[in-house]
Amino acid sequence: MRAGHSSVEYDPRPTAVREARAEVRRQLEVWGLTDRDDLVDVAELLVSELATNALLHAASRFRLTLSAAHGVLRCEVRDGGRRTPQVLEAGASESGRGMFLVNALAGRWGCHQDGQGKTVWFELGTCKADGCGQRDP
Repeated sequence: MRAGHSSVEYDPRPTAVREARAEVRRQLEVWGLTDRDDLVDVAELLVSELATNALLHAASRFRLTLSAAHGVLRCEVRDGGRRTPQVLEAGASESGRGMFLVNALAGRWGCHQDGQGKTVWFELGTCKADGCGQRDP
């Protein structure tokens, strides 16, 4: 199929991040996008980072929305927090490197305020060709 849309809401509990990762893998399988292991692995890793940030910094329910179309996988995590994520240099600290990974591995990413909360998103190309999924900023 290689195209679709999915949205799931999670309660702020310790298992939510693992459940969100599993949803990413399951949905990519449904859409026929598992022929690229690196896509699945990177999408799971980055969703894990965004979901962890939602739990740690917003302490609220969060919604994971996945969409795939035109060679692009877009992953969004919406939470009740207002704090904009910051990219920190990968240093010796125990935390703070999640957005560094998102910035390094995603084709594009961003954050926008949504009423009482925010949505942090990233995009990955879904095909093996050079420039697949790349869009103008």
